[in-house]
Amino acid sequence: MKKAALFDLDGVVFDTEPLYSQFWGSVFKRYYPDQPGLEQKIKGSTLVQIYDRYFAGRQSDQDNITKDLNEFEHNMPFRYIPGFESFIVALRERGVKTAVVTSSNAEKMGNVYRAHPELSSYFDAVLTSEEFTRSKPDPEGYLKGAERLGFDPSECVGFEDSVNGLKSLNAAKVFTVGLDTTNPCEVVAEYADIVVSDFATPEAIIALFEA
Repeated sequence: MKKAALFDLDGVVFDTEPLYSQFWGSVFKRYYPDQPGLEQKIKGSTLVQIYDRYFAGRQSDQDNITKDLNEFEHNMPFRYIPGFESFIVALRERGVKTAVVTSSNAEKMGNVYRAHPELSSYFDAVLTSEEFTRSKPDPEGYLKGAERLGFDPSECVGFEDSVNGLKSLNAAKVFTVGLDTTNPCEVVAEYADIVVSDFATPEAIIALFEA
């Protein structure tokens, strides 16, 4: 019986990954026109990591991208993955502790809360990039998430969509539910104990939390 649930944000709680692929695709097309597909390689990375890898020492470019990203996120609709709200409510009713572990920063979470003030009632903790020294696929975030909720990683179920996120859960020794919202099912299945497309039929996942 599992006692806690750890959720990534984009592609797991919210159906935002296609939007971010669009945004970063346009950024890299502008700055790296000869390297198509870079937007796929950064999934699960923090903004700092993206800048360190692709825009190191280019402060003006970083400032311009940050400005565009903030505006983009401010206007983002943040639509829930189908079935998520009913699923999280069902977990809460069973006394399951819940946390978000995301590579997004606190400013982004401010945009999320403006769009969905009810989100704070769904989670006991929200861990953002400011709380980690190492990002996914390092297990630090999920280890801290489990610790914050007061459980051993073996008592948790983790929900992820990106390869880096799935690897992070694996390294943390957390039972892993992979969503194929970002990557094909066969890619997700390599790293996940269970693969789902959304939370519309959550019976098999809820059963993990029942004696």
